[in-house]
Formats: sequence, structure tokens, C-alpha cells
Amino acid sequence: MSTEKKKISVERLTNFIESAFISQGAQKEHANICAQRMIEADLQSMHGHGIFRLPAYMKRVKEGGYNLNPNIRHVRETANSALVDGDNGLGQVVVSHAVELAIQKAKDNGMAWVGTRNSNHAGAGGAYASMALQNDMIGMYMAVGNANHMPPWGGVDRLLSTNPICFAIPAGKEYPILLDMATTVVSYGKVKVHAQSGEKLPEGWMVDRKGRPLTDPKLIEEGFLVPIGSYKGYGLNFVVGALAGVLNTSAFGSSVIDFNKDFHTPTNSGQTFIAMRVDLFREVEDFKREMDLRIREIKDSTPMKSGTEILLPGEIGFKERPRMIEEGIPVSESLLSQLMKLADEFELSDNLADV
Repeated sequence: MSTEKKKISVERLTNFIESAFISQGAQKEHANICAQRMIEADLQSMHGHGIFRLPAYMKRVKEGGYNLNPNIRHVRETANSALVDGDNGLGQVVVSHAVELAIQKAKDNGMAWVGTRNSNHAGAGGAYASMALQNDMIGMYMAVGNANHMPPWGGVDRLLSTNPICFAIPAGKEYPILLDMATTVVSYGKVKVHAQSGEKLPEGWMVDRKGRPLTDPKLIEEGFLVPIGSYKGYGLNFVVGALAGVLNTSAFGSSVIDFNKDFHTPTNSGQTFIAMRVDLFREVEDFKREMDLRIREIKDSTPMKSGTEILLPGEIGFKERPRMIEEGIPVSESLLSQLMKLADEFELSDNLADV
């Protein structure tokens, strides 16, 4: 299978996503939010959560798995906290609402913790955590994944998902710190991107039921994702599930719906976002100056292998972003084919035939 990638402009892909959701009755504002967050994922080089997700999202739309006109409401709320009920709305819309609410509360009260229930898959955590950076805030994001692909440490029953966690920390002249990671070695989205392209999986991403490395992309349904740091990653995974799932009365463990196979049942996804003003602890500019100092200290340290560069969390994405904005977002031939079929199915004005 060819691994060649076509490059499509940010504007064109944004409009394509918007038109797809609007064609099925989504509000224009909601379609735009989904498009912005998905494209932001691509621009952060989190391609498993960008335009790649649109075919699956549209299948869920078609089968009635989303409420395209949700009544998003706050069921519990204080000056610095809230539980947002997403009414089964599009995940990007629900989580964006929660993040904006947390940021506003943090502006007024220093910090805020906002959780969601009855949400849906919302894509890359970095797309949300980074929203805090524009307000000189630290953003922290956690979510329960939407399909269980990992057993508890020492077991073989799939009861845990990728349960990602993300931190965004502002800096001055240097790139901000943006750590966006699954509590598994890789996200299942990244596995699927490899599998779709027919690429062999790197050893260490997945194992079979006997704990042996699984690298054949055709066998991913038979394997398990591996937690980061062995039992420590498993422990962190469970804690994220407790804080983003149980605390929010959202799905966790055996109640998680596999959105890769069930496109109709509401997923009751749970996410948590925490926003905190830097100036609660020190002056913003002083903080940024020292962050720059510590970042440069790391960058200038001695690499283990001559000629290599030491990178900070999120740096690759920040460096790739301008190139993608100028040249376009890379799309595999396999994904492009899916998008073209989607355009025909939903009678979109742009069928991407000239890409």
C-alpha cells in the first residue's frame, strides 16, 4: 500500500469538515468549532485526531449517535468549578464549552476545574490545553478514551482505554511546553494511522495475549496497547479514569462504549479541564523569563548522540506548524480516498477530486 501523502490547505480542509457536519444538520457554529479543533490537532502533528477522524465521526452522525442540537448545561457549579452535561453533543463542541468556562472562571477566581459528562470523543488534548496559553494560564486536560484497548496490569480483560493527559505551560520567547500524551505508549489513533497505511507497528506499541510484541498492522484488533512505564502507567491510567470518568458520572471501565464499532449508542464520554493563572504564584513575565532560561538550559545540554537535537514536549509540533500552514496538511492516499467517498455520500460541493 502506498504511503505517499498529498498536502491540502488548512482553509480547504477546514471548509470540508464544516460542510460535512452542516450537510447533516449541525449548527454552523458547532461545525466550525469541530473543524477548528480537528485542524488544530493536525497542526500540532497529532494526525490521529485531525482530519483522519472525520469519516468515523460522519458515520456516527449518519447512524444517529450524536445529538446535533444539544442543550449543553451546567448541572453543578461554583465560582471555580462546574460539571457540564453535553447532552450527547459533538465532543469538540462540549469540551470547547467546558474549556472556555474554566478559563473565564480562572480569570475571575484564579483557577477552575470543569468536568464533562454525556460528551463524546473530542480529539487531541493539546488542542484544548493550549487554549489556556493565550491567557497566560496553565492548562491541564484529562479524558477517558472512547474504546478499551488495554487490560489492567497483569490481566487480559480490556477494561482500560488510552486515558490521555495533557499540560500546557506558557513561556516567553521560547516555544510553550505542550505535553500531550496517552497513558499508553501510543494512542490507538496513532496505531490506526499506521494500520491504514499498512505500516508495520514499532515494537513496544502493542502486545498479544501472551505479552509478546505485536507489529503486524492486520492484527491490531487482537492485541493490547501497552501502558507507559509498565505498572506506573497503568496506575496513572486508572487515576485519569477516576477523575475524568467516575467523578463526572461518565463512562469508565466496562461502561465505556467502543466508538470504533458502535456508532449509535451514546458514549457518555468524560473529560476534565483545569485552568490556572500563573500570577497566583509569581509575576507572569518573571515566570516566562525563567521558563525560557530552563528551556534553553535543556536545549543547550549535551546530547547522547553527536549531531542530534534535544527536544522539549510539543516542540516538534510547534516547528512543523508553520510549514503545514504554508504547504498544507499531509493526507495519506487511503484517507483521501475515504474523504472523497464521504464527499459523494453527503453531496459536498468540494469532492477533493483535484488534489
